[in-house]
Parts: sequence; C-alpha cells; structure tokens
Amino acid sequence: MSYQIRPVRYSDALFEEVLGEAGSSDGRFLFRLRDRWIDGSERFERPGELLLGAFAEGELVGIGGISHDPYEPEDGLARLRHVYVLTRCRRGGIARTLVTMLIEHGRKHFRVLRLHTSNEAAARLYQSLGFTAADQGRETHRLKL
Repeated sequence: MSYQIRPVRYSDALFEEVLGEAGSSDGRFLFRLRDRWIDGSERFERPGELLLGAFAEGELVGIGGISHDPYEPEDGLARLRHVYVLTRCRRGGIARTLVTMLIEHGRKHFRVLRLHTSNEAAARLYQSLGFTAADQGRETHRLKL
C-alpha cells in the first residue's frame, strides 16, 4: 500500500472512519484527541508539537502526534500520543514510519519522549525503535533523544 504522511489538523469529516473503528477497537483514546481538540486544550500548536496523518488515496488511515507531556510538564519532556492505524492498513509499515518521523522531529525539540500503551504489538514496535520499558508515573516506555 502506498501512503503519504503529512501534518494534519483534526476535523470530524477527516477523522470519521478512524473514529468509527477506534470506538469498537483498541483506539478509544482517539476520542480524547477529538474532545481535547474541540475544547482547545490539545491542538499540537506549542513549540515542538506535531500531529501527523498517514493518507492512502487521499483517505486518513493513520495518525500520531508528539506534544509536551501534559501529565508531568517539564522542560524537554515530550509525549508520543494517539498513534493509531486502521486495522485494514496495519502491517504495512505505517505506524513505524509515523513513529520514526515523530522521533526525528522530537530530537530537535525535546530530551525525552514518553508514552503509555497497553497494546503488546505496539509495545514491541516502540521497543524496536529504541524505546525502553519504564514504569514511572504515567508511562510504559521512554526514549532519550
């Protein structure tokens, strides 16, 4: 599958299929993205923040972002957020590409990148990209940038 990755902003129309699938699968966390975007509390607009979308034939098939860590605000501390790929598009490298691009972007702005996942396959992906398992506060994995 051929895909492009580019910065994206939330819109109901753009995220319709992703949110539809997320509500019945392991991606319920995307509703937090929607709700926080709508209420203005998370827009990926602060320095160093970025929200990326993966597109196949013009359709949003994956998402992922990096933001200042909202749970433990500290200079240089970022959080990998809302990484999700539609089930039918998995195993094609989209998540790996999204996360790799976010790590590279994060290196220019942050010292540490944290995340939380309960998904075993996602944990393996993050570890293959250099994250180490962590059990501090609200994180399961950490990467020193």
